[in-house]
Amino acid sequence: MTNIFFSKSKNLLGALLLLLITISISSCELFDQATKVEFDMEFGSSVKIPSSSGLNLPFDLFTPEITTNSESTFGIQNTQKELVETVNLTSMVLTITSPSSQRFDFLKEVTLYIDADGLGEVQIAYAENIPDNIGNELELTVAGNNLKDYIIKDKFTIRVKTVTDKTVNQEVRIDVDSKFHIIADIL
Repeated sequence: MTNIFFSKSKNLLGALLLLLITISISSCELFDQATKVEFDMEFGSSVKIPSSSGLNLPFDLFTPEITTNSESTFGIQNTQKELVETVNLTSMVLTITSPSSQRFDFLKEVTLYIDADGLGEVQIAYAENIPDNIGNELELTVAGNNLKDYIIKDKFTIRVKTVTDKTVNQEVRIDVDSKFHIIADIL
């Protein structure tokens, strides 16, 4: 009888301990959810590819400086740049806006880099082996870096490194649209 009592007590104690651990983990997750904010920031810019760009030769294009307005956006989200934990690029899309008939079939590959004052340049997105049947929109593969230090700055630039496999007979204007996902602590 005593062994049965101790066996049941051990099982009950084990179940109780498991329940307490589960409640503790759940409350930590709830606490994190209550003290964190997640939101997206979107930025747009453009670049121009000059006509008669060389074949199979890499060349660089730079966007104008992109103003982040991060302090204002962070304030609206009830956080500040010092409380930002991670910033990940979730989407980078290139769209040809001029000439209207132009397609991305002239590109062999494209790589985008982000740069900001006092920081080193980092690759953020790319496309390789671009097919000939591509249209005028190109969604890039994102690199997955934490870009916190760049987005909390007042401004950043994007360098677009391209390699063409067809001659471009007229200037091509490309919009560069990006979406960043931010996770930060709440004030």
